Amino acid sequence: MTPEKWAGTCGYVGEVFGGLGEPLDAQLETLMDRAVAAGLPSIAVSADVGRLLMVLVRLACSGTDRPRAVEVGALGGYSGLWLARGLGERGRLITIEPEPKHAAFARGEFARAGMADRVELRESTGLEELPRLVAELGEGSADVVFLDAIKSEYRGYAEHAARLLRPGGLLIADNCLGSSWWITDEPGTDEGRDAVDAFNRWIGTPRSGFLSCCLANREGLVVAQKA
Repeated sequence: MTPEKWAGTCGYVGEVFGGLGEPLDAQLETLMDRAVAAGLPSIAVSADVGRLLMVLVRLACSGTDRPRAVEVGALGGYSGLWLARGLGERGRLITIEPEPKHAAFARGEFARAGMADRVELRESTGLEELPRLVAELGEGSADVVFLDAIKSEYRGYAEHAARLLRPGGLLIADNCLGSSWWITDEPGTDEGRDAVDAFNRWIGTPRSGFLSCCLANREGLVVAQKA
């Protein structure tokens, strides 16, 4: 596998599995271009990862009357739209974003998609808001938690998420194989790389309380089920 082959493979997956041909896709297809034009960074998940998130949420919430997901790192709302679509009309998404400019843009996208009443955006950091959610909603109150924020804080997010998730719920984490770095880089070359490596090695063991795997989509997606 060469970098060129990997880029080509990702391009093929995005072409075949990146959309659903539904009305919301037109919004999703242009969202990141509009976000970048508004000054947001171009770091959202790819379309095929978004679709995977939707499928995983649907599977995790199957048979749940009022499913709930929590997202750490809303950015412009791209991944949140996929998560909300997976939750369905009876589901609710709480997404966390500390940057006011990003939060305002994301709120506009949720409203544009007709999901303003199904998505609550909290302007805070993950390490601040997750313990608040545990206290407010109770332990075991979420079906899915998706992490896509500060990589060096993944372990902290996950420990709070372990309390927030119900048994059988899913913890999903993006960029677990790469970001501005790659997981096979030498240790010590990037703080985020080393923190994610430590997170992967922790969640991949039984002592974490999760049964986990890592999918090599785009830059790596850890999917872990709470025991």
